[in-house]
Amino acid sequence: MQQFIVYYRVSTKGQGDSGLGLEAQERDTALFLTTYAETPFEVVAEFTDIQSGKDNDRPELVKALDICRKTGATLLVSKLDRLSRRLSFIATLMEDPKVSFRVASIPRASKIELHLYAMLAEQERDFISMRTKAALAVAKSRGTKLGGLRDATGKRNDTLQAEAQGRAVKVADLVQPLRAAGKTLRQIADALNSNAVPTARGGAWSASQVMRVIERLEAVEISAA
Repeated sequence: MQQFIVYYRVSTKGQGDSGLGLEAQERDTALFLTTYAETPFEVVAEFTDIQSGKDNDRPELVKALDICRKTGATLLVSKLDRLSRRLSFIATLMEDPKVSFRVASIPRASKIELHLYAMLAEQERDFISMRTKAALAVAKSRGTKLGGLRDATGKRNDTLQAEAQGRAVKVADLVQPLRAAGKTLRQIADALNSNAVPTARGGAWSASQVMRVIERLEAVEISAA
């Protein structure tokens, strides 16, 4: 049976708390598994890091790769940049005989094609960085206040986080008793799905989404204490 270790990565805590980014990654990996994976298959575990793709020292990725090496399971990521934004890291991983990985958004890509995608993406990011710095320099020379956009983004993230906590409270009556009974995250997700409880975007629940709901409920309890 084909086994998969699913790995998710978001760059900021705000994205991790809000579910933005994670939900898209979960959608893409689910689509890959139902459309392109050989059957039967098994998702052995899921791991999520909240760190930059430039940082190769990510604890959850280390755990995921360790299981892949020990079991022969395939690492599955939604996009290549979720694995890493560094060409050198991806190239090194490709040379590891005990690790194989698939990318949901390019399901039929070969190793050579993945290496090419990583190389082009790194070049594009370098160019975007230079272009952004040049644009900011021009704006600054014209007297434009550069902090306004960051302030607006911060307020938007606060709003999204509050909305996410509100949704978590709505499903607390179902989630918390199951958690107290010792049910796994996957079993709780199955219970939510069988009771036709929709996610924020109207999709199916996953184990990682249940984990975030539990974390948000714990955060609400701590703030109320």
